[in-house]
Amino acid sequence: MKSASRIVPIIAIALVMVGCGQKKSMYHWGSYQGVVHDMYVTPENMPPAMQITKLNEDIEQAAANGQKVPPGLYAHLGMAYAAQGQPEKAAAALNKEQALFPESTTFITTLLRNADMEASQQ
Repeated sequence: MKSASRIVPIIAIALVMVGCGQKKSMYHWGSYQGVVHDMYVTPENMPPAMQITKLNEDIEQAAANGQKVPPGLYAHLGMAYAAQGQPEKAAAALNKEQALFPESTTFITTLLRNADMEASQQ
């Protein structure tokens, strides 16, 4: 009986520790969440050029790790390109977002139309 009273807590602790294990994320988030946060909280520290650099680094890291980029990353990249006056790159990024996440079609189409980038849309 004493051995059973020792084993039960050990098994319980082991199960709790296994349950606390971190799952692998479906997406490679990289610096994306930080970029979005900084863009709103301290925009002077996160100009569009820096956003473009960081988001492109995240895309490269995701590809190198065989992971997907999160929803919204390419749309954000497209808007950063638009803010930099690069409509072709903006349209390409927005179209990539739409291809990866078809549920974004209405939103992306509206962005392209409002930014007058429909001519660049493929």
